[in-house]
Amino acid sequence: MNIEISKTANLPSRFGDFKIKVFKVQDKEHLVVYKEPLDEIPIVRVHSECLTGDAMGSLKCDCGEQLDFALKTIQKDGGMVIYLRQEGRGIGLFNKVNAYHLQDFGHDTITANKLLGFKDDCRTYEIVDEILEYYGIKKINLMTNNPLKLNSLKNVIIEKRVPIIMNSCQYNYEYLEVKKEQMGHLL
Repeated sequence: MNIEISKTANLPSRFGDFKIKVFKVQDKEHLVVYKEPLDEIPIVRVHSECLTGDAMGSLKCDCGEQLDFALKTIQKDGGMVIYLRQEGRGIGLFNKVNAYHLQDFGHDTITANKLLGFKDDCRTYEIVDEILEYYGIKKINLMTNNPLKLNSLKNVIIEKRVPIIMNSCQYNYEYLEVKKEQMGHLL
């Protein structure tokens, strides 16, 4: 895997002061946000990009709330957020909006993806192993509800899973039910 790595920069934010670095693989630029010093077994959140939830505050998902929670947690306790550029479970923003359109007509997220010709979830996590290796991290406490993330990391020991449960609302209740019932998320 050919990876370009940026310099480290400071990121003062509304959540606190962090360090950031970018790992570029082909056309994807993945962001690492972390609080120094990193513990021997840091809390790590692997977060897939969700422009609508992370930046626009969409209530159709819990992504923005999860990212906020993770940043608050690492500000307080230390750790790292690995922000992966794989929007819409890996189908991209254009297709995600088309999937939203299908959801407006009653299809769930998985059915909408399949109607557009995609798998339930097209994300991959190989770059996470590379990033953790770069930082010399051998063990983590992984902040996730997604069993795919638990099973995808090959070069690191997951000491424990840290749940990241957000409250549901009328707009994301069905979305969360699909994640739990059809995708096996630990909600």
